[in-house]
Amino acid sequence: MHTTAQKVRIIINPKSGLGASMGNLMQTFTEFWDCDGREITCQLTKSAEDGRAKARRAIEEGIDSLIVVGGDGVINSIGAELLDSPVSLGVIPTGSGNGFARHFGINLSPGKAIQQLVHAKPESIDVGLANGRPFFVTCSMAWDAALVKTFEKSPVRGILPYVFAAAYELFDYKSERFHVRIDDEPEAVYDHPMLFTVANLTQFGGGARIAPNAKADDGFLWLTSAFRDDVPRLIPSLYKLFDGSLGDVPEVKITPLREMRVRRETGQPIQLDGELVESPPEVHIQLRPKALKVLVPPPAEKE
Repeated sequence: MHTTAQKVRIIINPKSGLGASMGNLMQTFTEFWDCDGREITCQLTKSAEDGRAKARRAIEEGIDSLIVVGGDGVINSIGAELLDSPVSLGVIPTGSGNGFARHFGINLSPGKAIQQLVHAKPESIDVGLANGRPFFVTCSMAWDAALVKTFEKSPVRGILPYVFAAAYELFDYKSERFHVRIDDEPEAVYDHPMLFTVANLTQFGGGARIAPNAKADDGFLWLTSAFRDDVPRLIPSLYKLFDGSLGDVPEVKITPLREMRVRRETGQPIQLDGELVESPPEVHIQLRPKALKVLVPPPAEKE
């Protein structure tokens, strides 16, 4: 009996720091993925728009799994085209923060991640929207937006560079009053929040867990917030970002939501999956339940 081969398309971001290891990467793909029952093709992205176009073409060509080699920004750009499609997104992390991969236990070594995903199964996950633009990991709107960007530039991971990033951005950030309506609750005033991140997954990236209890398919987004006056007490507790106990910090509030409208005083950039994006003063956050299929390693093979 003839069965149709599974079509796998690999898209590689050549700017993701692979360098000379790209040849080794393709050799590993060939060794573990190129077998009976699979048809493999590989493409490089020339730009963000090129990557999106290739994702759309993968859907048109009936590709079953699209494997993206890159960081959270590339994963977001390409994965956004796959919403509500039959194509499963696989991730080989080569970025600096790798919040998406860390949440799902995908190995941070590209070669090991390739082997790991051979046995991965597609699972449908929730997606967040910020003014209609998808995010898979986090959306930050205050001091934390600039903080994440500075942290991502650091070649070192852990609490120390995070504190340095926090202190660096603290000098320049001008806090504002936010008017916030969550789901059907009355509008509330958030008086000069400094930390205001909506998380779909647990991670900021780099091991920092901004929403420790978030699950990819729990039907909620999670708002983590703290105010300007609490920053002096909050900074000494930043280590709790890395041990999963941020929710125990009295100055931090974590709120589940499905929809949120935020009115800020000015249009400052927001952070979406590690990328700073220009934004108007009003930000509309929405949940799209189980809108994206993701290849998730079996528990025994998670990092």
